[in-house]
Amino acid sequence: MTDQYDELLPTTRRALLHRIAVAQAEGRTPSLVAAVVRDGRLVWSGARSMVDGHAPDAGVQYRIGSLTKTFVAVLVLRLRDEGLLDLADPLGRHLPGTPADDATIAQLLAHSAGLAAETPAPWWERTDGALRPAVADLLEDERQQKHPAGRRYHYSNPGYALLGALVERLRGEPWGEVLRREILEPLGMDRTTLLPQHPHAGGFAVHPWADVMLPEPPTDTGLMGPAGQLWSTAADLARWAAFLARGDDKVLSTGTLAEMRQASTGPEGADWTSGYGLGLQLLRHDGRVLHGHTGSMPGFTAGLWVSEADGLAAVVLSNATSNPSSAPIAADLIALTAEHEPRIPEPWRPLTSVDEELLALTGPWYWGAAAHTLRLKADRGLELATLTNSPRSSRFRAEADGSWTGLDNYYAGETLRVVRRADGSVSHLDLGSFVLTREPYGPADAVPGGVDPQGWRAF
Repeated sequence: MTDQYDELLPTTRRALLHRIAVAQAEGRTPSLVAAVVRDGRLVWSGARSMVDGHAPDAGVQYRIGSLTKTFVAVLVLRLRDEGLLDLADPLGRHLPGTPADDATIAQLLAHSAGLAAETPAPWWERTDGALRPAVADLLEDERQQKHPAGRRYHYSNPGYALLGALVERLRGEPWGEVLRREILEPLGMDRTTLLPQHPHAGGFAVHPWADVMLPEPPTDTGLMGPAGQLWSTAADLARWAAFLARGDDKVLSTGTLAEMRQASTGPEGADWTSGYGLGLQLLRHDGRVLHGHTGSMPGFTAGLWVSEADGLAAVVLSNATSNPSSAPIAADLIALTAEHEPRIPEPWRPLTSVDEELLALTGPWYWGAAAHTLRLKADRGLELATLTNSPRSSRFRAEADGSWTGLDNYYAGETLRVVRRADGSVSHLDLGSFVLTREPYGPADAVPGGVDPQGWRAF
């Protein structure tokens, strides 16, 4: 057993080491390596191996399976942000001739295009990609459409292979080269590759009823590569987790990353446990909401989760086909770190400047008889909160034209405007046609439908 870095308390490091040791022993995996990121920095890594004194470090490559999809999604969203495509575009507009021509790019990203989960036989993860030399080979025909597009979540590996082909079509070069230039190099991820590079772990299957192993073939999956081809290290994936938590304008803006982790399919109901955004899985674990992805390929499992609220992320990589499942272990590492070392909030600091007109807008406002408060935040932002636990509380971003745009909850994307009288005084707030006044059911000329002229009275 080994661990590195001394940025966490000894009790925290002991708890993390214990968790991965239990996982390696009970999961019967040849090796397991893990890392924890706090506030964008790698603060701990640890490993456990079947060979005494020979545990891998954070620089050893493992195959990461479907974690590859998170990279492909970022490449696609870069194309969107550059104006080369719209997420509502059908795939056939940019990559015609596939059985998924009518599926939108957003549906492919969110696994809601209704496509088959896998390619036609043989099983793509364990066969040479040369068996499928053309994009049309990834899906047979209309029978690969298992559900009506846009109706439900249905995970599709060929769907992400098509997104990789889309990147190649619009960039004019292999998706792996685009990945290297646009993501890996800017983020300093020089140990993330399409094919394994020394030192790397070998993949194994462990017999379900006996402690014996079988080597798994490290196949090159060809056109299916965007669904799960990549190899990486705990150190490189720590950098990726830091990016998924904070963004990096060299690669993708924080706003687009926030869009990626908004649920596109699921969750359903108040007690949801999982969902899917645009290339990111969503998970509720121990009362916290995580985003990231799981991964598996023959011989390997991987898990990466980010807790935005805690400023934490964790990565777990193992080299056994079935067990242990790395994703729950990564979620546990976040929970353990947060429990032992809860995040210390930044100190409160006053604004460095204030606009008196904006300051005058703060305080109570009423939508009809529903009481709200408006607070002034940094960068001329506003925060509207209800006095009940309502999803209609929202944050707003200031725009150049003097309006504000909702950032979350019910008012996400909606416009907030200040409506003034002829003399320049404030009449009311207009929020997506809702009128907010300074008193419950304020001036009749502001409230749609008017106000009873007798006003508030006892009955």
